[in-house]
Amino acid sequence: MIADPRLRWALLLGGLLYLVLGILSLEVNWSRAAEGWERGLRFFGGFLQLDVGRRWGAIQQGLLESLTMTVTATATGILLSLPVGLGAARNLSPAPLYLLCRALIAVSRSLQEIIVAILFVAMVGFGPLAGFLTLSFATIGFLAKLLAEDIEDINEAQAEAVRATGASWWQVLNYGIQPQVMPRLIGLSLYRLDINFRESAVIGIVGAGGVGATLNTALDRYEYGTAAVILLLIIAIVLVTEYSSSWVRRWVR
Repeated sequence: MIADPRLRWALLLGGLLYLVLGILSLEVNWSRAAEGWERGLRFFGGFLQLDVGRRWGAIQQGLLESLTMTVTATATGILLSLPVGLGAARNLSPAPLYLLCRALIAVSRSLQEIIVAILFVAMVGFGPLAGFLTLSFATIGFLAKLLAEDIEDINEAQAEAVRATGASWWQVLNYGIQPQVMPRLIGLSLYRLDINFRESAVIGIVGAGGVGATLNTALDRYEYGTAAVILLLIIAIVLVTEYSSSWVRRWVR
């Protein structure tokens, strides 16, 4: 890529020097790190002493909240992202609508879920409603962007063939575009379902409900055995979702 070897080595050495200086500039509190290491070992020790019974009721309630938030927020986000994604496709929408929808997507994607969750918790209070709003908002930005890009990359010949028959805008969309993007849209929706469940555990830590709130409480009380049970259940559910979504994607193709 860089023909001049002197320039190539200069850039490489400059990058290494920057990396070394960056590491040396870190202020590390070694005594604090040693205390944290001890807590970390106790936490991992919790996986060897799983405590299922003490807070099983709270764990069940947290998991149920997370699953409910995930399913409802994903469904709502998909429904809202469809018109936004269509509007954000350059080959399908007029310029003003394209710019407006792209701006909506940029706003949704520019804010990380946990920041959005803090804002919604401040607006609607603690609980799963804030989590539902957060995950719906994040789903719109994720899905609408990828849907718009898929529409822009379609085979135009198929859409033009339908348009040449005198078909309306809706008929071109239904017969010329929808068959080309639907399999990937289903796959992306399942992928977002998986992401939303994992994010529901994260945003719960800031008060947006779900199993994350239960996990945060267990960690605050140093109940590492309970925290380990929650993490193992999250991993198990994500694995089930992953295998299920893979099977559905193969079936759709």
